[in-house]
Amino acid sequence: MATTASKTGCCVVGGGPAGLILGLILARAGVRTTVLEKHADFLRDFRGDTVHASTLTLLDELGLGEQFAALPPRWLEKLSVQMDSGIYAVADLTRLPGHHQHIAFVPQWDFLNVVADASRQEPSYELIMEAEVTDLLWDGQLVTGVRYRRDGEDHLLEADLVVGCDGRFSVSAERAGLRLRTFGVPMDVLWFRLPRFDTDPEGALGRISRSNFLIMIDRGDYFQIGFVIRKGSITTLRDHGIAAFRQRLRDVVPWLGDRVDLLQSFDDIRLLNVILSRLPRWYRPGLLCIGDAAHAMSPVGGVGINLAVQDAVAAGRILAQSLPLGRVPTTVLRRVQRRRWLPTVITQTFQRLAHRVVVAASIAEDEAGPRPTIAPVPLIMMQRFPLLQAIPGYFIGIGLLPEHAPDFARGRVAAHP
Repeated sequence: MATTASKTGCCVVGGGPAGLILGLILARAGVRTTVLEKHADFLRDFRGDTVHASTLTLLDELGLGEQFAALPPRWLEKLSVQMDSGIYAVADLTRLPGHHQHIAFVPQWDFLNVVADASRQEPSYELIMEAEVTDLLWDGQLVTGVRYRRDGEDHLLEADLVVGCDGRFSVSAERAGLRLRTFGVPMDVLWFRLPRFDTDPEGALGRISRSNFLIMIDRGDYFQIGFVIRKGSITTLRDHGIAAFRQRLRDVVPWLGDRVDLLQSFDDIRLLNVILSRLPRWYRPGLLCIGDAAHAMSPVGGVGINLAVQDAVAAGRILAQSLPLGRVPTTVLRRVQRRRWLPTVITQTFQRLAHRVVVAASIAEDEAGPRPTIAPVPLIMMQRFPLLQAIPGYFIGIGLLPEHAPDFARGRVAAHP
């Protein structure tokens, strides 16, 4: 096959939230930036669709708040969970500081298109779709670029720096030999959608009942539903058949009973194999990994996208100081990891605790049969003292160490719904 070669300043592998935000920031710094995305478009179901308050603030700073608000998203101010003993408020986002006292639900492809459209306006930016990175280029121990396939041909792209934003199964990290540390998780998640009627609840609702745990996200005319199952139990569920799964849904959320028959088979359901992991070291000479490529997050709290975006902002601010000069010293790459290391570790520690205390207990099977769920003491205290709901609200909506767009990357337009 023919091989073509080209050169760029920064090669960003992966056109997800982290990759596109990083590409936009670097391009606005005047860095010649090439983003490689292996798919032909961003249209993929059941990706993380939560845009948090800190990311909404970032979009304002980048001058993209108006475009995002016009999509339009579904705004959410409070989170609650329904148990057998009643409905309990969990997180109050109206107590957040700043203009955005809410989070937004929007298809991820719409969010990505907003960022990509803005990036294409930068003269030093290039987004190449259907470009699947297959390997890294080397000069001794130094990563000097990538090899990718497009239109049946191999292409070589040399770069002063390669940034892996290619997700939890990162080719960049794997080819670089970066060691991955994994943590055990008790769950997988089944994602599917069912119609939503005007008389149904609004917003996002968690449901914990009799060894079942699910989350329902209001997407306007349908619910995006995540049904939590024990790790590795999908084969047993399939063996029992789709009719048994539909009945299980009726038992947990009776008012869904009039539409669960729309699930014709398990082909209508997508399995998310939940992984919690991180790289002890995110870089090597010529290469940096951020976002899910550096730390795969659990869906608990829905904070994975927010953390990846914050990584990208920090990386863009730090790298923009060195990339115009050529090769980026490893000391600069280390600064990026040090900046984002503590928020990553604390967030994953919280998720691991939630796995043990909440999730594992919620989906545990008892020999005596399913038992009604009882609200834990912290949840009861949140009802008695509503101010406590601001704590999970801040953790979910803003997160630890929120990053702000550097001055050189800021747009002129900011809009607040």
